Amino acid sequence: MAFDGLFIHSLLTTLTPTLVSGRLSKIYQPFDQDLVLVFRKERKNQQLLISANAQYPRMYLTKQTIANPDKAPTFVMVLRKYLEGSVLKSIEQIGLDRIVNFHFSNRNELGDQVQLVLSVELMGRHSNVIFYDQESGKIIDLLKRINPDENRARILLPRAKYELPPLKPGINGLNLTEKEFEELKRQNPLPSDFVRKMDGLDRDDRMELEGYLEDEFSFASFQTFFEQFNHPKAFVLKTPRNKRKIFPYLPYHLDLEKESSDPDLNHALDEFYEYQANRDWVKQRAAKVERVVKNEQKKLTKKIAKLQKHLDLAENSEGYRIRGEILNANLYQVKPGMTEVDLPNYYDNNRPLKVKLDPALSPARNAQKYFTRYKKLRDSIKHVHEQIKIAQANLAYFDSIQTAIDNADPQDIDQINEELQNQGYIRKPQKHVRRKKITESNLNKFKLSSGKTVFVGKNNYQNDWLTLKKANKNDYWFHVKNMPGSHVILRDDQPTPEDIKEAAEIAAFFSKGKLSAHVQVDYVQDKRVKKPNGAKPGFVIYTGQNSIEVTPKEKSVMSKRID
Repeated sequence: MAFDGLFIHSLLTTLTPTLVSGRLSKIYQPFDQDLVLVFRKERKNQQLLISANAQYPRMYLTKQTIANPDKAPTFVMVLRKYLEGSVLKSIEQIGLDRIVNFHFSNRNELGDQVQLVLSVELMGRHSNVIFYDQESGKIIDLLKRINPDENRARILLPRAKYELPPLKPGINGLNLTEKEFEELKRQNPLPSDFVRKMDGLDRDDRMELEGYLEDEFSFASFQTFFEQFNHPKAFVLKTPRNKRKIFPYLPYHLDLEKESSDPDLNHALDEFYEYQANRDWVKQRAAKVERVVKNEQKKLTKKIAKLQKHLDLAENSEGYRIRGEILNANLYQVKPGMTEVDLPNYYDNNRPLKVKLDPALSPARNAQKYFTRYKKLRDSIKHVHEQIKIAQANLAYFDSIQTAIDNADPQDIDQINEELQNQGYIRKPQKHVRRKKITESNLNKFKLSSGKTVFVGKNNYQNDWLTLKKANKNDYWFHVKNMPGSHVILRDDQPTPEDIKEAAEIAAFFSKGKLSAHVQVDYVQDKRVKKPNGAKPGFVIYTGQNSIEVTPKEKSVMSKRID
C-alpha cells in the first residue's frame, strides 16, 4: 500500500511520542527532494527522513547513515535560521489526508516566542514540504517552489498565504459512531458503495475493508478493521508478480503472500525503502557522471565498429594489388578516357576482371594508384589493431565505472566523480577539494558462514586501495572473469571450499554478471595481483589463478552483509 491517510495515522502513533518535546538539533538536505531532521530527546538522537519524491513520498525514522552535503541548499539555510534549536510542540495530521504539520516553538532575533509550522504534504507528484509562520499564515520558504502557471489552485511561493490544497470530502472511519455507521449503511446498502464514502484509504485498503464488510456488514467488523491502525505493526507482502508492499496490518482479502513482519513500523519502513531510496539517491548524485559514461560508451562503441570495418577492408586488400599487377601487364589495352576495362585475371584462369579507371590518369598512374591503396591499407593493419585494443580497453574501463555506479552507495559517487576528473573526462572544479581518504568504513563488509570476513570495493579507487594496500599478501583475492566487477578480499590464507564458494558468490553479485545464472570467478592469493605502471584505476593483472562457477543470489549474499 502507499502512504495513504490511514498509513500516516498508524505511523504517527509511534512517531508522535518519540519526537514531540524533542529539540531539533540538525537539519540537512542530502538530496534534491529529501530532508533529514535530527531530534534530540532523552539523551538520544532520532533521525527523521522526509521525502517529497514523486514516486514514493514518505517519512519515517531512519538508522541509515546519510551524508550531509558540504554546501547547504537555500531551503535548508532558511530552516536552520528559524528552526535549529527549536522544540517540537506537536504533530498534527489534517483529518485523514496525506498532510502532516510539525508545530515548533522558538524565539526570534528579538527574543519573542514564535510558533512555526513545517507542513509535509505526501501527495504523489504534488508532494512538498512547506514552512510557514503559524500566526501570519505566510509561507517563509518551501522545498519545491511552484510557478503559478503550473498550479492555479494555490500560490506556492515565499511570502504567499499558506492554503491547504483542494481536498476530496470523505468520512473519517476512525471517528464514526455506531449510529452514524447504521445511517450510512442504510444510505449505501452495498459494501462497495459504503467503502467509497471513507476517507484516507488507498486501493488496497478499500478492497480489504470491502472484504471485511462482505464477510459481515456490521459495525463490529468495521471497527475491527479500523482499530488495526491504532495499534500498528508492519507486514511486508508480495504480489503474484513479486512486487513488495508494506502494510500496518495483515490483510486477509488481498491476493498477497506474506514475506516478513516487524513489531516496529518505523524500522520496517527503513528496511523496506532502504534499497529503493539508495538507488534513487545514487541516481540523483550520479546523473552527471552517468551522462559522461553513457556518452563515452556510445562514442567508443561507434569507434570500434568503424575501426573494425577499416580492418576488414585492410585484411581483404589483396584485390587492389591484383588489379594493379594485371593493369601493369595489360597497359596497351587501356585507351585514353576509359572509366573501366575487362582484363584477363591470370590468378583465376584468365577469367575477365573488371578494373575501374580514373580517366584523368594514364594507365601506369592508374596501376600505381591501386598499389598505393594496397600498401596504405596493409600498413594500417598494425595501427588499427592497436587502436581497437585501446578503444576496447577504454570501453571496458567505462563498463567498470557503470558497474561501480550500480553497486554504489550515495557517498561513493564523489569518489567516482573525482576519478573521472583525474582521468580528464570531467572538468575539475576551480576550487581545490581535498580528496577524502579511503578507509575500511567505505567498503562493503561480509561475514561468511565460517565467521571469516570479506571486504568488497565499490569503485575503482576503493578496489585499488583494498587490493594493493589493505589486503595482506596471503589473503585471497576474487574477481569475475573477463567482465567488470568489484575486487573482493577474503581475509584468510587457508580458505575452505565453502569459504571460496561464498566469497565467489559475493564477487559475482557485485559485478556486471549479477543477474546471470552461471558466473566464472577467478581467485588467487593477493600477492599474485599486480598493477601495471600507468594503468587506469581498478585495472590489475594476476597469474596462477583458479576459477569457480557460481550463481549469485541476492538474498543469500546480502544476508551475510555486516555494518
